[in-house]
Amino acid sequence: MSNAKQTEQMKKGAGFIAALDQSGGSTPKALRLYGVNEDAYSNETEMFDLIHTMRARIIKSPAFTGEKVVGAILFEQTMDRAVDGIPTATYLWEKRGVVPFLKIDKGLETEVNGCQMLKPIPGLDDLLARAVKAGIFGTKERSVISAANPEGIKAVVAQQFELGNQVIAHGLMPIIEPEVTITIADKAEAEEILRAEILAQLDALPEGKQVMLKLSLPSVPNFYEPLVDHPRVLKVVALSGGYSRDDANAMLAQNTGMIASFSRALTEGLSAQQTDAEFDAMLGGAIDSIYAASIAG
Repeated sequence: MSNAKQTEQMKKGAGFIAALDQSGGSTPKALRLYGVNEDAYSNETEMFDLIHTMRARIIKSPAFTGEKVVGAILFEQTMDRAVDGIPTATYLWEKRGVVPFLKIDKGLETEVNGCQMLKPIPGLDDLLARAVKAGIFGTKERSVISAANPEGIKAVVAQQFELGNQVIAHGLMPIIEPEVTITIADKAEAEEILRAEILAQLDALPEGKQVMLKLSLPSVPNFYEPLVDHPRVLKVVALSGGYSRDDANAMLAQNTGMIASFSRALTEGLSAQQTDAEFDAMLGGAIDSIYAASIAG
């Protein structure tokens, strides 16, 4: 199984997971929020160079250490690149004390039964083997639930756990992420169905096998406590899902045992135009607030 020190760090969860895994579709928006518009690059290669520069700046910031950031989720190209000449995953663990994860999904299918399943992932076994070689601890794969549809949610969870078992077979830790859209009218009902389906899948996992779960912040505080306490779950982490950082932090603090795994809420306020001192101060404040919410429970 994966590095015992990394497993213990995730189990204790004294901090949060930074989601630095924007892919092709979400990168332009992430760059715009960072103050880099489309006219700053002329092709995809230049775009990914710019987003890697942003991620490297975050990773190298004095505030970005395992003391408060226990893990970080990377995009495949980020895993394949380097920070100061050191492979990114190696740099994260050896220089910052941050456990590296890899986003492995290739996007979403069109919506069926109110849900979006994962698209096929060609060459997944090869990718997982590369991840192991690169020093990656675990993976992340995201589906979307936009209605309290029992058939759709059952299919999403079944697919997630099937993929999770493939990840486990490579000695990696899967983060199973069936995201519930926060704006739907029947969000609480969708969460009830989701919790039941996840519990059924967890109970079917072989003894000694574990997964992590990444879930939208629940409508009812501590609703996912049975998942937090389940012996087949290493950690339950929360996605911000479109909430502002302040709102996400306030909701997270009401959920005992859950820690954050925020993306946009982490980078909110960061800008390419900031001096290093301004950037580090802004990022440090964000990290402090998300850390406080993650340990509040």
